[in-house]
Amino acid sequence: MKTSDFFYNLPENLIAQTPLEPRDSSRLMVLHKDSDEIEHKHFYDIIDYLEPGDCLIVNDSRVIPARIYGVKEDTGAKIEFLLLRQVDGSRWETLVKPGRKAKAGAKFIFGEGIIKAEVLEVTDDGNRIVDLSCEDGNIYAALDKIGQMPLPPYITEKLEDQERYQTVYSNELGSAAAPTAGLHFTNELLDKIKAKGVNIGYVTLHVGLGTFRPVKVDDVTKHKMHSEHYELPQETADLINATKAAGKRVIAVGTTSCRTLESVAASGEIKACDGFTDIFIYPGFQFKVLDGLITNFHLPESTLIMLVSAFLGYEKTMKAYEVAVQEKYRFFSFGDCMTIL
Repeated sequence: MKTSDFFYNLPENLIAQTPLEPRDSSRLMVLHKDSDEIEHKHFYDIIDYLEPGDCLIVNDSRVIPARIYGVKEDTGAKIEFLLLRQVDGSRWETLVKPGRKAKAGAKFIFGEGIIKAEVLEVTDDGNRIVDLSCEDGNIYAALDKIGQMPLPPYITEKLEDQERYQTVYSNELGSAAAPTAGLHFTNELLDKIKAKGVNIGYVTLHVGLGTFRPVKVDDVTKHKMHSEHYELPQETADLINATKAAGKRVIAVGTTSCRTLESVAASGEIKACDGFTDIFIYPGFQFKVLDGLITNFHLPESTLIMLVSAFLGYEKTMKAYEVAVQEKYRFFSFGDCMTIL
């Protein structure tokens, strides 16, 4: 397939700039996988489509305030860092603007010395591997002081409450972007879902910008994903296996949860593990775990809409997006949601 096959026209006014309150008041498009039926609901109606014994798999990764602004140590020139992932210890892979100022050996200061950085190397794709240091050695505490939430570039409105770019169950620090399908859940809705007999399982996949990186090749199969760190604990592995054995459904909340599950299943079984995945799911992919998917509306020609097309089917997916535009759904990170069951 060609990348252009996944293009659709989206009016700019449908790109959500701010999150709705309460979280579960967003709209929900319900797509029935085995038919052409499309229903228009609100997210709090999701409970009506879940059955006792089903399990929801959510990504508990927490976004770090990964965008920091500083100056070059020797010249005072302004610089912007976006921390993509922790390589190990104090080394981070970082997107730097302007990159011409960040050659190997260059040093930078952020927040009047709260964080200092030295560029160690330039990667093949132009990112930087940098060594970060801070006053007390706790980089996350330092980022809380001076960092900003790394909102996508299509969001131009200021986010008043930083927690609105976190899921209510976020726990494990490490993402450069939110697993946005989970933003629709409230604690109250989750309590109702659990009371119905639906189980919740947790995985961690730290979202890097590779998930959202544009596909720049014409042939979809030639695109390479950046690797992202994931972890699937024993408790979640046991839950998934028990759910499958009982003939119930495993429903992923978000493409990141989906990619984690299918990465683990590639080994032939669901078991506790952690590592890095660069799995790329596009039409033709054979799902081993997924029975349902809850996800937002994604950018044209993105790997995310390709994943949805792999699960729902290409023609049904593109038709759903056409309907979403006609019905004026809100798109992207702070937008509305679809569920495929």
